[in-house]
Amino acid sequence: MKIAHVFISGFVQGIGFRQFILRQAQDLRLTGWVRNIPDGRVEAIFQGQKEKMKEMIALCRKGPFLAEVRGIEVRWEEGKGKFEDFEIT
Repeated sequence: MKIAHVFISGFVQGIGFRQFILRQAQDLRLTGWVRNIPDGRVEAIFQGQKEKMKEMIALCRKGPFLAEVRGIEVRWEEGKGKFEDFEIT
């Protein structure tokens, strides 16, 4: 099963970006996780229907109110196992 491994850069930490991702992923019935990483980006893994993952990636490009997304990197990878739900790690 394919997963989308996503890195989002810009003003994306400390403004509820991870909560935004969590809510949107749950609404789209995706599984995986999201976290802040030390270099200031947000990293996420999305697993589910490919069209839903593409929709989630589009939402990541926009982000929540106050976010300034400057860049997004998406890597389509083979999934190693299946996630049970979506969570903030």
